[in-house]
Amino acid sequence: MTVPADDRPLLSGKIPLGLLARLPADLPGPPPEVRLGAQIGEDACAIEVPSGLLVVAADPITLTSEGIGRLSVTVNANDVVVGGARPRWFLAVVLVPPATSGREIRDLFAEVGRALSDLGAYLVGGHTEVTPAVNRPIVVGQMLGLAETGTVVTSGGFGPGNVVLQVRVAPIEGAAVLAREAAGRLHGLDPIVLEAARAALDRPGISVVEPALLAAELGVKALHDPTEGGLAAGLHEMAHAAGVRIRIEREAVLWFEPGIAVCQALGADPWSTLASGTLLAVFPPEAAATALPAFADQGHRVAIIGTTEPGSGVIDTDGDAIPWPERDEVARLLAAKGTPSTAWET
Repeated sequence: MTVPADDRPLLSGKIPLGLLARLPADLPGPPPEVRLGAQIGEDACAIEVPSGLLVVAADPITLTSEGIGRLSVTVNANDVVVGGARPRWFLAVVLVPPATSGREIRDLFAEVGRALSDLGAYLVGGHTEVTPAVNRPIVVGQMLGLAETGTVVTSGGFGPGNVVLQVRVAPIEGAAVLAREAAGRLHGLDPIVLEAARAALDRPGISVVEPALLAAELGVKALHDPTEGGLAAGLHEMAHAAGVRIRIEREAVLWFEPGIAVCQALGADPWSTLASGTLLAVFPPEAAATALPAFADQGHRVAIIGTTEPGSGVIDTDGDAIPWPERDEVARLLAAKGTPSTAWET
């Protein structure tokens, strides 16, 4: 029986020209500002940028092989949008091991294309390669966006006397990764709960683009997309960047219940579990009063979970410290399983 061309294993080296030439055709066409986009033989892209600030972020996806095309787009888009810019242009370095099939490459790029379409963003360049340096597909993404106002939102742009909002629940991405990568250790979990955790990349999803753009319109002081180290690390990163203390009301935190169930089953601390999909936003008290119903009107769960004050670190309302995690729980659990995890989204 003849094996279809797309199902044949690829050899080490560049992606075959015939396959490579077909990949851009499956993606949205470039917008007019892209003067030179993703093309065979070109070493770079060229984007015409009007007045404004170019906001750029780059992150690898290394913890899972499932859904990495979509994850690479969304994780990098989140990092750009918390800077106050709408994600616009995307580059991807795709590394796959020998024996990967052409169909797998096309499926990965189809994922990228769907995620970009959802955002209104475009692939403008990157690199693809078959290499024995990796034992499973790796995507290193880079997203660029334009802050047309000429100002950038930072993680530490606030002082004492503000309030901290959590928009959307946690841990979403951690729940999905653990439900997929550690499924063999979750047999005792309710199948409905386990499936909800597995599906978390879609429902509720990990994109914070729309709530972050709304926050910028509402006068937010600072935004942060907590990832490695979970909600606890995200709060500490903001407090450190601002040089203040954040006081958290533990009971106000919004939790993703299937994620909590997965963490409990695996002995993980949900505070320190990969939290992409959650947005931390710092507002002046009067602006927060306007922001709360605005987020709710767009269908986002939101709560005031803390305040900012002179000092350093993160504590709760009883004055007890909320520790800055030394390691994310997903990394710890997958390392115990024997899954390499040496690089992280930040």
